[in-house]
Amino acid sequence: MTDALFLTSEEIDGLATPAEYVEAVRDGYRQVGEGAPAHPRQKFRRADPEGMFTSYAALLPETGAMGGYMYGAGFGAGDAWFVTPLFDAESGEPLALLDGASMNPFKTGAAGAVAVDELARADATTLAVIGSGSQARGQLHTTATVREFEEVRVYSPTRENREAFAEEFDSHLEAAVSAVDSSADAVSGADVVITATKSSEPVFDGDDLEPGTHVTAMGQYAEGSRELDVRTIERATYVPDLRERATYDAGAFLAALEDGAVTEDHVHAELGEVVAGNAPGRTSDDEITVFDSGGTGIETVAAAHMLYERAADRGLGSPISLAPASEALTGRLPETGLESDGDGT
Repeated sequence: MTDALFLTSEEIDGLATPAEYVEAVRDGYRQVGEGAPAHPRQKFRRADPEGMFTSYAALLPETGAMGGYMYGAGFGAGDAWFVTPLFDAESGEPLALLDGASMNPFKTGAAGAVAVDELARADATTLAVIGSGSQARGQLHTTATVREFEEVRVYSPTRENREAFAEEFDSHLEAAVSAVDSSADAVSGADVVITATKSSEPVFDGDDLEPGTHVTAMGQYAEGSRELDVRTIERATYVPDLRERATYDAGAFLAALEDGAVTEDHVHAELGEVVAGNAPGRTSDDEITVFDSGGTGIETVAAAHMLYERAADRGLGSPISLAPASEALTGRLPETGLESDGDGT
């Protein structure tokens, strides 16, 4: 038997700062850019009751961890559950099992922040956020650690939501944060644009992007769903989290392919290649760049291992025991516990 650490969402909440998530995730992408294995998510759906099971994984040898993420959503409950198993990359032994809900916006936001740091102009000061949910919050918390924004404009269709979002962050950030009445108002003149929505249709007009803008899109990752229009993809240096995703479930890129606006060669590099220095990021101040984020095991494993180490140092979590295959794969039938009544039964 070996003991692993179980961490609840409450124990994870507040265990690391947004900047610490960003640094852990940056290092994970560097390792993948240098050859560590990671693959796009696998999605399994059912119709009645409607629901989805999703999983993805990565192995980060220098971090010393491997594992991933799996979650179930819907199935009549109208909710989702996130589970992250973490293993030692050398021995294969389980290290931890995390209730991953509270880390989700921050580890995903950290991937977006790494992309902003690699692809946005160094002098970017104006940020547009389209969306006002938990993922938009995670993106803003983390992205604010890599650029000194002076102005943040937020738009979502529900006025109360965007105004509450702006009020929350206006008191939290040094930047002036305000709600605006349209996505066009948010995007106009923005140096960085983040989309974090549930919309399956483009949320702004690509012709509204000014030269030099960086866009991070992270709210849609399925064929037939997209936050970015064909014009945005066509104009941009396109960087996905994983190259394989571009033709697998990156809805905006697939739509541009189908339209004939781009070819598969339009994929400039994946994010890890840029972080590792094996491909250039931004090459001019006028260049439009796009990071297409669908979520990977890279940020999951990197963030989970960082949280595991912090929790272990602070004495957080509960031990759970797991049996290795050498002990558990017995092939024996279970004991019934029934006794004979004397007549052979």
